[in-house]
Formats: sequence, C-alpha cells, structure tokens
Amino acid sequence: MFLLDTNALLAALVAPERLGPRARSIISDHPHILFSPISITEIAIKTMLGKFLLDCDVVALAHQTGFQEIPYSAHAAQEVAGFPGLVRHDPFDRMLLACARANQAHFLTSDVFILGLGFDWVVDSSQ
Repeated sequence: MFLLDTNALLAALVAPERLGPRARSIISDHPHILFSPISITEIAIKTMLGKFLLDCDVVALAHQTGFQEIPYSAHAAQEVAGFPGLVRHDPFDRMLLACARANQAHFLTSDVFILGLGFDWVVDSSQ
C-alpha cells in the first residue's frame, strides 16, 4: 500500500509530469494507492486561501483514477506522538505520516524535510 502525500496526490491527478519515473510507476502499477481526507482538507483550505487554483473535484477525480480513500482513525491520531521531531512541522504532514504508519503503508511525498527523516517507508515522489 502507498499513501499519497497531498503534493503527490495533486501531482498524480492534475500534473503527473511533476512526479518522477519511479513514482509514476508505483502509482500506475500498484493496486493499492491510497489518499486521505486529510489531504482533501488541506487542499480545501489552501484553495480558500488562494494558494491553489483548482477547477476540478479532487475527490471524484481520485476515485475515478482508482485511488482508495483511507479514513483517519483514532489509532492513526495516536501515532502522531511517534513523530516528536515534527512537533513544529505542518500538522497535515504529521497526520498523514501517522495515517501511513498506522496502516502500515508506504508514504509517497516530495517533502524534503520528511524525506530527510530517514524512514525507510517514506518514498520520494520526485524520483
């Protein structure tokens, strides 16, 4: 299983050229590509703030693409405490990482800070 970070989800849906060849291969070949309502919330907030200009229904597009929605559970919420080094980092990223860990999924992201943490289950979407 692979959970897409918000940046990877948007790239996969509206700008696949922003993904690296390995990430594109993972997304096209793997049967369990997941997205979270956390990403949908982040996209909605950033759209409201004018940071994103999207003219599509991201949820519908994700489902049409075959991505599977994964819930953000209480178990995942508890996993946030397992990332003390991220206490001042973006809360969406912390929740997404916790969701991936709670579901034993790889996490596909281009976030250099997260990639720099050295988790073997975090995969660089720019490669």
